[in-house]
Amino acid sequence: MAEFPRTPVGWRVVGRRSSGPFTTELVWVDPAGGRLRWSSRTHRKHASRLSRPRPGREHVLWAPHRVSWWIAVLFVAGSSCFLVAPLPAFLDAVGARADAIVFFVGSLLFTSAAALQWLETVNADRGPTAAHGGRLRVLSWEPHRIDWWSSGVQLAGTLFFNATTWRALSTAVDAPSYDQVVWRPDAFGSVCFLVSGYLAYVEVAGGWLRGVPRTLEGTLVAVNLAGCVAFGISAVAAYVVPGTGDLVSVTVANAATSLGALAFLVGAVLLLPEGARESVREPVAAD
Repeated sequence: MAEFPRTPVGWRVVGRRSSGPFTTELVWVDPAGGRLRWSSRTHRKHASRLSRPRPGREHVLWAPHRVSWWIAVLFVAGSSCFLVAPLPAFLDAVGARADAIVFFVGSLLFTSAAALQWLETVNADRGPTAAHGGRLRVLSWEPHRIDWWSSGVQLAGTLFFNATTWRALSTAVDAPSYDQVVWRPDAFGSVCFLVSGYLAYVEVAGGWLRGVPRTLEGTLVAVNLAGCVAFGISAVAAYVVPGTGDLVSVTVANAATSLGALAFLVGAVLLLPEGARESVREPVAAD
């Protein structure tokens, strides 16, 4: 199994932070004696062939040439759909059919963003000095990377949401098959989001039970994890009780969905300044 990140020839690892088998941060000493800190999330966001900034445009918010910018925009749009669709006033204004379509469109936007995030992840440079070359990667097998798991599981979760929102277009809540064809994919998608959001949190925190630093990255992953928890609560509340045909709680399901979407919207907006201000190479002073 290939090392990730790769330590360049002549460099030494003098500091490492790991969570289980996953390396989330390294400190190297290069042959000239300089120190460089590498972090998993920052590297992925800036050293992927799809999100690498162009010379002279490293610190700009308007960056449609970078996949990371499109990830943010698509997540903003998808979150907005899930924010407004559960609101009773919106449902009354557009009707049940149009409301269900908004949910479905939001799920497609989520999947588009998650697919780009997956491609960004698997096309990241393998080390601090060698740029990724060759063909564009679509798939990879890198279970030693925490971001590989987080991105892949999130993409799977969005596909479950595609299934549940599509089937909800033609399946009534009181239908005998509702829990199987609508609620079950929703529950699986919510579990995937919880796992993915927690792994992204650990990637920045550097430990399974550690708090995140008070940085833009820390705020972003904490807000996203809160959104994942809210979506999980919504899935539980949306379960249809057999024999009654009623949801556990329509109010809780709708409120939790909107709150979760609001958290995702905030996190998506924060992706823009994250991409504009963080650097790949961070020199550190000697101890």
